[in-house]
Amino acid sequence: MLELSILGFLYDTPLHGYELRKRITALTGHVRPVAESTLYPAIKRLEKAGLLARETQPGSTAAPRHVLTLTETGRTELRRRLAEPARGDITDENRWFALLAFLRHLPDPSAQAGVLRRRLAFLEEPASFFYAGDRPLRAEELDDPFRRGILTIARATSETELRWLRATLDSLDRSV
Repeated sequence: MLELSILGFLYDTPLHGYELRKRITALTGHVRPVAESTLYPAIKRLEKAGLLARETQPGSTAAPRHVLTLTETGRTELRRRLAEPARGDITDENRWFALLAFLRHLPDPSAQAGVLRRRLAFLEEPASFFYAGDRPLRAEELDDPFRRGILTIARATSETELRWLRATLDSLDRSV
């Protein structure tokens, strides 16, 4: 999720590390805070792999700043990761949101639709946080108001996402 976010934000514009950290934190920080001790090693790995380039620019009032840009190899790698997301990128809500935030960088509407169809298929599978044996339980079957709340909130969120997915897929299919 972190590497995808780094590549995604740099796809649009070069950024220095502090600004990149702010943007990633705004996207994912409510779930997983982005520490410098995590961000900068990831940047170095991507740079070593040839996906990022670093340029030192004079600071306006302080020390020189390192501005990061995405290389053409980095652009290709971002598009590959978007087109071929791992199952966890589809099923984990936080990783899904990071993927979704940059899916517009995948230029082919049919490829975008393919990713959305994988999420749709996942959401259409019967599932619950709570089970009776192998059978998923519904909110109405629970006496515990807190567990019932979890399932009620999850259902509302899923129904909203399902409507959005179907409408977006319909739009993408019409554009092809």
